[in-house]
Formats: sequence, C-alpha cells, structure tokens
Amino acid sequence: MLTAAALVAVPYAVPSLWRFRLLTPLPEGAGLVTVPPPAAGAAAPAASVGETALEIETTEQSELRQPEEPVALPPQAAAVLPKGVSEGKPPVSIEDPSGRALDAFFGKLVAAERKEPKAIARITYYGDSIVATDHVTGTMRRKFQRRFGDAGHGFVLIANAWPGYFHNDILRFASPGWKVSRVVGPFAKDGFYGLGGVSFRSDGPGLFSRFGTMKEGSFGRAVSKFVLSYLEHPQGGEVEIRIDGAVKETLSTKADETRSAWKTYELPDGPHELEFRVQSAGVRAFGVWMERDEPGVVLDSIGIQGARIRFLDQSDDAHWAEQLKRRDPTLTIFHYGLNEAEDGELYPLDQYEATMKAVLDQAKGALPNGSCMLIGPLDRADKRGDRFTSRPVVPKLAAIQRKVAGDVGCAYWDTLTAMGGFGSMGPWVQRGLGAADLAHPSSAGAEVLGNWIYLALMEAYEAYKVKVSATPSPEPGATPPK
Repeated sequence: MLTAAALVAVPYAVPSLWRFRLLTPLPEGAGLVTVPPPAAGAAAPAASVGETALEIETTEQSELRQPEEPVALPPQAAAVLPKGVSEGKPPVSIEDPSGRALDAFFGKLVAAERKEPKAIARITYYGDSIVATDHVTGTMRRKFQRRFGDAGHGFVLIANAWPGYFHNDILRFASPGWKVSRVVGPFAKDGFYGLGGVSFRSDGPGLFSRFGTMKEGSFGRAVSKFVLSYLEHPQGGEVEIRIDGAVKETLSTKADETRSAWKTYELPDGPHELEFRVQSAGVRAFGVWMERDEPGVVLDSIGIQGARIRFLDQSDDAHWAEQLKRRDPTLTIFHYGLNEAEDGELYPLDQYEATMKAVLDQAKGALPNGSCMLIGPLDRADKRGDRFTSRPVVPKLAAIQRKVAGDVGCAYWDTLTAMGGFGSMGPWVQRGLGAADLAHPSSAGAEVLGNWIYLALMEAYEAYKVKVSATPSPEPGATPPK
C-alpha cells in the first residue's frame, strides 16, 4: 500500500511528470494523452489521505447506453477484423498453462445452462476506465445472460465517483455532495473501500442514492434481491430505506466496533427500486448489488478511472479479502494496462510484476475455489504528423501479465495480439474502432472487444465440457488421483 501511495505522490513533487497526476476526476479519456502543462505556480491536488466532494449528480445518462442490437461497425473496420470472428471464433484463444484455471467458472456455467435452481455464475470484473464505461463488460453481460440466463445486474457504486462511470441496463440516480475516498486518491485512512474501490461518506442529512430496474428493453427488467454494502462504526449515522417508493425502515450504521456490513432486501421477482436517504452525518457506504434467484450469470463491472492494477493494494488486505469472500465470484477478471502504458517504465517493470502478483495472490487467497483471468493491455499509440507510433512498453506489459497469470494459476487473454499486434492502435483509430486519444477503444471497438472475450470464454467452455464428459467417473470408494 505504501509503495503505491508514494508512486502516486511522485508526479506532484516533480513538475515534469505532471501528466501522471491521478487524483483529479476527469472526463473519460482526458488526462490520458499529452496536453499543455498547467501554468507555472498553479495549485495541484495533493496525494494524501482525505476526501473529495462529488459536485455532479448521478443521472440516467441514457445517451451512453449501448443499443441492444450490435453496434454497426464502420465499413472500413472489416480490414482489421479477423474473418473467423463472423463465424463465432475468437481472434485468439485463452491461454491456460494449468489447464484448469477456469474450471470452477465453467462448472457453474454448466449448472446454469441446465437451469439448476440457484445456479448463479458470478463474474467480478476489475479494470480501469475501459471498464468504467461498462461497454466491454455490458456487451459480455448481455451475451452471457442471453445464453445462460439473467441472474441480475451485479454490483454498482453508490454514485458516480468519476464523470466517465456508467452502467448499462440499470437505472441510477444520486445527489451531489457525497464525500469520497478512492484507491486512486484521495485515500481513506483506514483503507476501507468496499468491493468497488470507493468509500462514500455523508457529512449531514439530505443525500440520497436510488437504484432500479429498467422500464424498457430486454435486460435489467427484474430483481429479487438488493444488497446494500456499508460500514458500521462508532460515528455511524442513519439512512431511511425506501422500496418502490414506500419507507421500509430506518437503518442505523452506528456500532461499537468498525466492521463491514451488508443489508439484504428480498422481494418478489420483478421490477423494483431501492432508495436510501441519509438522515444524519457519519454514513459510510460502498455500493449496492442487484440479483435474482434465477439460474444464470451476474457480471459486476468495477471500473476505476486512472487505476493501475497495483492500486487495488491500497485497500486494507483483510477488508478487501472480506469483501471478495462475501461477494463470492466464481470468476474474477483483471483488465489493466492502459494507465501502466502511460507510465512507460517510470514505474520499474520488475516492480510492476511483483505488485501485480501480490494483488492476484491476495484475490486467490480470498477465493481459493474460484477462477481468475487476466485480460492483456490494448495497443497504445502517439501521433506525430500523419504517423502513429505505438508505445514500446505495451508488449513488455503484455509479456509480464502472461507470465504472472501462469505463475499464479490464472488464465490469460492476449488483447494486443487480437487487435493485430504492436502497431495496431493506429489502424483501429483510422477505421473507427479506436478513440481519438489513441488509448481507448471507441464504442464500436469496445463492443468488438467484449464480443471477442466472450467468444474466447465460450470456446474454452466448450472444450471444458468435452474434457469433463471424457473423464471417467471414479469407482465407489476409490481414492481420487493426486
């Protein structure tokens, strides 16, 4: 934790490194490309323990919602897309040296596909701003739920901790004024950020957050369980809980000791809305998850704008482990590299490897019976005149991710190779699949990536079913092979 905090602080002490400052919330994509440096003497935010106030309310943001039908790809995009994808084949397969990194997840998918009662395959998908928009993850969520069943939307933050934060297929509103600490700063003194990397606190009454099912479309139309994740502590306040507009209860978050808490509200499966209104100062909350008692898939999209994978270690180790255990995902995915590519080798690559492994070891320690997977970094480029130049660090990051995934027993999917390899971001931008910042995918490109990752998982899933069907059942009383 101290290493990550020190590295976040470095750009504020060294003016020439101003582009690496992470603590001011920015619009999606902003701050990720070269722009003129701030004026001399301008005040800079401090990398420190503390809070920042959210000044913008969380609204529906319907203009960001992906259409349910696949986004029409730009005509010129065909030149960079593998032909096999149109036949349901991924451009590259998942790598799994162990041969069993995804078995736990696939076993749960089999149960969900058979419609076994309460067979829920839960995916918790961590990432940076590419994930924060829920375009890659939203595409995957819809595809999984079409095939295996809709078991609910999953985890969502109390409010938009960054302007680029969005979720498809859910209605969300929240008032401005929440005080937040985040794993990208400013930091919570106790290291408690819940599952999603953000702590929200009230300093008085009047704040509210609301979560509801969709009123149109094919996804997100029903829920049978809301779970509020919050912190009980000696200075805790009170919140009024409303279900479908009616007051359900007043919930006290005050307790003799500081501890994580969860409050579950079970309802008949159907359209519902949960709202909580703060009645006093001292409320600390993390998020809400929405599920159904139906077999199928849930996908938590946990995108943290400006994050590097090592920033997950800002959380208190025991607290994050507790949050993961309570959420109990069958598959945990880590999709980072965009911001590490911005850092270049300012952060030494041997430390990049060590800190990534430490984060993955923590996750696997908390979820010893679950599956894990790394999604490799996208290519990233700079433009000089009419020429695109990809950043040399990206293949190095991809190689390190592949190595660490194999070392800890996670699967790995090679985004860089899928895109076309080193130098592919330029053609992606020219053909409408990459964003103007030369770092993010466009909306169409994000849907392409989400579809590719889903196809890769389904290819491996079909291979798993063949493997399981070919494995003979042990004789009664036989000792399992070691």
